[in-house]
Amino acid sequence: MAGNTGENIIKTHAENKMGTVPIGKLLASMAWPAVLSMTIVALYNIVDSIFVAMISQKALTAVSLILPIQILMISVAVGSAVGVNSLIARRLGARRFDEANKAASTSIRIGIFNFAIFALMGLFFAKPFLTLYTSDPVIFSYGSSYLRIVTIFCIFIMVEIQMEKVLQATGNMVAPMIISMSGAVTNIILDPILIFGMFGFPRMEVQGAAIATVTGQFVSLIVAAYIVSTGEKAVDIQLKGFKLDWNIVKDIYAVGFPGMVMQAIGSVMLFGYNAILSSSAAAIAVLGVYFKLQSFVFMPLFGLNQGAMPIIGYNYGARNKVRLMEVYKKALIVAITVMVFGFALFQIAPDMLLTFFSADKEMLRVGVPALRIISLCFIPAAFDVISSALFQSTGHGIYSLWASLIRQLLGILPLAYVLYNYAGLTTSWFSFPLAEIMGLIYTAIMTRNLYIKEIKNL
Repeated sequence: MAGNTGENIIKTHAENKMGTVPIGKLLASMAWPAVLSMTIVALYNIVDSIFVAMISQKALTAVSLILPIQILMISVAVGSAVGVNSLIARRLGARRFDEANKAASTSIRIGIFNFAIFALMGLFFAKPFLTLYTSDPVIFSYGSSYLRIVTIFCIFIMVEIQMEKVLQATGNMVAPMIISMSGAVTNIILDPILIFGMFGFPRMEVQGAAIATVTGQFVSLIVAAYIVSTGEKAVDIQLKGFKLDWNIVKDIYAVGFPGMVMQAIGSVMLFGYNAILSSSAAAIAVLGVYFKLQSFVFMPLFGLNQGAMPIIGYNYGARNKVRLMEVYKKALIVAITVMVFGFALFQIAPDMLLTFFSADKEMLRVGVPALRIISLCFIPAAFDVISSALFQSTGHGIYSLWASLIRQLLGILPLAYVLYNYAGLTTSWFSFPLAEIMGLIYTAIMTRNLYIKEIKNL
């Protein structure tokens, strides 16, 4: 994209929007597509598990054991894409359009690189991974086939997520919503057809769930590629003849790598927690169900986070302190409100939530107190999620990384291990709210420091 042409596009598309539109209206217009799309994604993950649970509890346990790998995949994809998002938004705000274009083009290469890593993992490490957690041949068979399919075909989601973040960075939040929804709807439709063998298809059970998932991701990629190639081009993605600028790669990973590690910590935490719970298949299933359910509560927050990030990044680059802080405060208020409702749901109806997953008496016995205790972390988590948007949008992804380390590695796992071994399974769930409070204290300190050192004097 030529410099003058790009400049004209940005003037009409991004600057007038993210630099001038009232923050409340702007945040709503930027966030609601992301909130809706991520909520639908969370819904299809829940529906996926509901159908799998109809096969058997062993099938649900197998998919729950694979969940950390799936979270790791998404963490790597989203983490690196967040670096792209942050860099593009900041460069647009600073009117450095050529660098924004290079970041967008680099993102596709990063997606392909991420795919190669996980495809190799699926090919060579599926069986060794599962042997760490189970000796049950049924769980092992279900888990290995599911893991191989979702990793070997992960190129679809790896590249698609990069495209979504490029679009979001330019202020286009509707297109990513359409992209996510297309994949989610495809997955939801295919799940019962492929799992149970409907309309002439063979019954494929857990394998069918995996095929439905990657097919949905493929559809999302096709839609994303179409929108990026035919829509309004605030940035230009070059697929041929593009030479990597390693300074751009460095800038992307300055934010993206901490964000990647930060999100991957959740996967590491699940690996560790599943190991602690390895003697109880019901507890592993409950933990997997919890993460599916809590995603339905947290995804609106992450959508709000995505809507706020380009606005914060743009106004940080434009040195507009007033607008930057206004979007942060408004996003925080909305986030707390959402989490209050989520907390109330988990407190009032945990048994109802578990019955969606064909929970037997043992799952209900373990799961009802688990959901009530773990959900105590919801409200303080609102502050952590929105502050993470502030850190990443201003180029301080390392702050978010340390917050996650404190909450999940230095918090949840040690606390869970001690509480589980000395006070029992039910008490061990308190590791979640206790660790969240630890993260809250750190996040509050770093938010204050960031404001004093950089934002206050913009």
